[in-house]
Amino acid sequence: MTAKARFQSPPRCRTSRRRGFTLLEIVVVVTIVALLAAFIAPRLLGRVGQSRQSVAQSEVRSIAQQVHLWMLDNGHGMLPDDFRLEVLSTGPNAPFRPGDLKDPWGRDYVLIAPGRVNSDFDIVSYGRDGEPGGEGEDMDVVN
Repeated sequence: MTAKARFQSPPRCRTSRRRGFTLLEIVVVVTIVALLAAFIAPRLLGRVGQSRQSVAQSEVRSIAQQVHLWMLDNGHGMLPDDFRLEVLSTGPNAPFRPGDLKDPWGRDYVLIAPGRVNSDFDIVSYGRDGEPGGEGEDMDVVN
């Protein structure tokens, strides 16, 4: 081994540049994501109202079925004048828990006897606005 070889420093690696994203690339990606969100978000938000209407429709049918079963179990051919929906959430064999008889907008379901749509009774959710009538998400849901 020569003296020159002994004292030679190790070969230098090329200085590697750190590769990262440029500001322009980041701006382009953020712009594309924002455009996609602007097109998709309104469609998803419109579906929320439709899904609440569907949930309310399903729940009024279920509540009406439970009222009919209560009438059969208690020997009533017609719904008593003093009947309240809370009866379905009290007692050991109650089909609903207290607080379950609320529509998707957080309001109590309404019992109308005799019914306007059905001859014996109606279970009604007044929709998003909580008022009778309306269109779209404000439309009443009746069993």
